Amino acid sequence: MEQRGRDAWRQRRWCVVLVAVLNLLRSGALAQIRYSVYEEVNEGTVVGNIAKDLGLDRSTLNSRGYRIVAGSNDPLFQVNTNDGILYVSRKIDREEVCERNINCVINLKSVLENPLEIHYVSVEILDVNDHSPSFPEKEKHLEIFESALPGARLQLQAARDPDGGQFSVQGYKLSHNEHFRVEVKDRGEDRKVPFLVLQKQLDRETLAKHRLVLTALDGGKSAKSGTVEINVDVLDVNDNSPVFEKEVYSATLIENTSIGSIVIQVNATDLDLDANAEIVYSFGNEVDVKLTELFSVDSLTGEIRVEGLIDFENSKSYEIDIRASDKGPVPLTADKSVIITVVDVNDNAPEIEVTSFSSTVPEDTRIGTTVALISVSDMDSGVNGKVICTVKEDAPFTLSPSLQDNMYALVTKSKLDREQMSQYHVTVVARDAGVPPLSSEKTISVVVSDVNDNYPEFSLSPYTFYINENNIAGGSVFSVKASDVDEGDNARISYQILRDGSERSKIASFLNINSESGDVLALKSLDFETLKTFNLKVVATDSGSPSLSRNVTINVFVLDQNDNTPVILYPVNANGSAEGVEEVPRNVHAGHLVTKVRAYDADIGYNGCAPNQENLPLPSIYKKQTMTGLCVTASSTDLERNATC
Repeated sequence: MEQRGRDAWRQRRWCVVLVAVLNLLRSGALAQIRYSVYEEVNEGTVVGNIAKDLGLDRSTLNSRGYRIVAGSNDPLFQVNTNDGILYVSRKIDREEVCERNINCVINLKSVLENPLEIHYVSVEILDVNDHSPSFPEKEKHLEIFESALPGARLQLQAARDPDGGQFSVQGYKLSHNEHFRVEVKDRGEDRKVPFLVLQKQLDRETLAKHRLVLTALDGGKSAKSGTVEINVDVLDVNDNSPVFEKEVYSATLIENTSIGSIVIQVNATDLDLDANAEIVYSFGNEVDVKLTELFSVDSLTGEIRVEGLIDFENSKSYEIDIRASDKGPVPLTADKSVIITVVDVNDNAPEIEVTSFSSTVPEDTRIGTTVALISVSDMDSGVNGKVICTVKEDAPFTLSPSLQDNMYALVTKSKLDREQMSQYHVTVVARDAGVPPLSSEKTISVVVSDVNDNYPEFSLSPYTFYINENNIAGGSVFSVKASDVDEGDNARISYQILRDGSERSKIASFLNINSESGDVLALKSLDFETLKTFNLKVVATDSGSPSLSRNVTINVFVLDQNDNTPVILYPVNANGSAEGVEEVPRNVHAGHLVTKVRAYDADIGYNGCAPNQENLPLPSIYKKQTMTGLCVTASSTDLERNATC
């Protein structure tokens, strides 16, 4: 029979019960799904297909970084990023994971990037009956007076079964005898405490020792069991047990109460006399060691005092067994449970956890884009555990609550401009509703990345340059400069001369520009006499994608240099040399016009005229008049010898 039960259990442990409780609470990209699986199933057992149940595109899971966010280094579950199947990554012991909790639910978070999505997956670990009940001791010794009346109760050590629910200890049975029976008190949380109840008066002289076997049974289909041998010694004389004044003792205790404070006082009386009526108080045999570290009981007065830190978040209530014993030769005892309810105070600040975060955000991000997902928690309860989150700074970000309790999305609330602010330090403040309120902060650094949204700008518009003619061919004649407030490639500028086939661009064909520095080079020397002025357009283009450009008009004026020799146009002789013969009458007066000399210079201004030519080698009897080109006589002497002018 037992073998068949094991075979059935082995078959069941291979069967994964998939509860597709899919609650797609769509708000942006949030969803929740629930599965269940038996404990002890093999590694690799499929729990469910998350991608299929959520309607996700399996082909994008890898590229979007699909993963399970686990809170430990040895997670119970993993997800296949190729097909979205959730599977068991190691054997699960429900009793190890959830101890004795009735509901054992593992909450997982699955995350996809680009765009950011988070889905909540709950996996319930179903119990199997894989443990037998066991007692702390193999043998238990009890003592009872022969004067004990039927109905006397002796508390026994309860059996423990690591399994929970129906597979925990469900009952006890006692080996057949005529003096005792077993009764069970249900204290909740799978705690069923057995009591040995006297049902027939004892007679020590007839039988001084009773040997009993107590069996604990769990609730499995093929129930498992554990036993303890109980040896009951029947004693004589002192036949009255202490009796507590109240049926129920209860008290309330504020957490963090100072050590030494009195919680409650119990009182018991004994109808016997002298030492048999003197009462000593102590903890019951079954009191947890941890309780003895938190509380103490005065053996004489029955006062229960605080001895350790009382923390509501660790336990909301305590049940303490107090034993009253008399001082008879063979002490009689009575046990009573004291229920202590702990009252919460606001002693825990909220905790902030950033579950997903995009550290870099483009400056052209749309309003409402999610930057980070934030969860908050507070270990307090009631209003002390109610948390409100806000953003501390006046920044272009705000918190948007999600459908999941205490979950927020940090989203953009206005346009970003990297050129105005390239990085934000956003402080999230979580404050509870307690009195006084407690708060905590967490700072998130968000970097605004650049996009190509600014045109290059020239330092001047238009440019005007003056260049001397006869410049060195191939040398730089002038330079232009543009800047871009973007960064990186978006701010790297290249220059080019606009050549659109127009007459202007043809004139500037002998110019070239350095694409990096903006220096403009003349490929040949300029000649003022040929080209006095021209203009061109230079285009500055950044390296962004798509690129942006700006052009500027450049006006260039060529400055004249004295690079041309004057040419005498008159008088000239037959072979073209500047030489002439003029006849002058005799006895002319001074100032008489002899001839006119005409000359031409291609230069302009001072480079093209000779306002004072007094140093010309003329005979002394002649004088050249300034600016007229006239030759006149200065005196009438030696006229014959100086007839040539």
